[in-house]
Amino acid sequence: MILQTERLLLRPWEESDAESLYRYAKDSRIGPAAGWRPHTSEEDSREIIRTVLCAPETYAVCRKENGEAIGGIGLMIGANSNIGLPETEGEIGYWIAVPFWGQGLVPEAARALIRRAFEELHLQTLWCGYFDGNEKSKRVQEKCGFVYHHTNKDIYWARLDEIRTEHITRLTREEWLKQTRTS
Repeated sequence: MILQTERLLLRPWEESDAESLYRYAKDSRIGPAAGWRPHTSEEDSREIIRTVLCAPETYAVCRKENGEAIGGIGLMIGANSNIGLPETEGEIGYWIAVPFWGQGLVPEAARALIRRAFEELHLQTLWCGYFDGNEKSKRVQEKCGFVYHHTNKDIYWARLDEIRTEHITRLTREEWLKQTRTS
């Protein structure tokens, strides 16, 4: 499945993306804010493409003009989510490379995936989270219509071997439909 927006292509990750994935995912401002460790080599990135980014509904966020993977976005449905959801609900996660911050690319990508989740996959509710201090991610969620739902304090985040506080937001299909009718 390939999703298109005005400036982006969202497509499945390919092993040939390992070079650009490593170039951007080795930056310590990216992974820890999203809940994962910075990549350590191009081979590390290739292995992550093979084992993690191959999951269903997981997309490379690519620039339309050259196809370069500059970030990632994914929809984890039901039991595949980090927060244990029923099969009618999903969790969205995303990241974008530092040189592309502040350009509105993540909300653009997220809106395409939200539309797919509600219109094509017929999900009823989407969830998203951000860690304490990640104001950029919080702002993306607000721009996309997600509303604060609850906070999980002092949770153990195994991927980083840390205790974190995570804020959870929610967007229902009904809320999304109202937003799309008024915009």
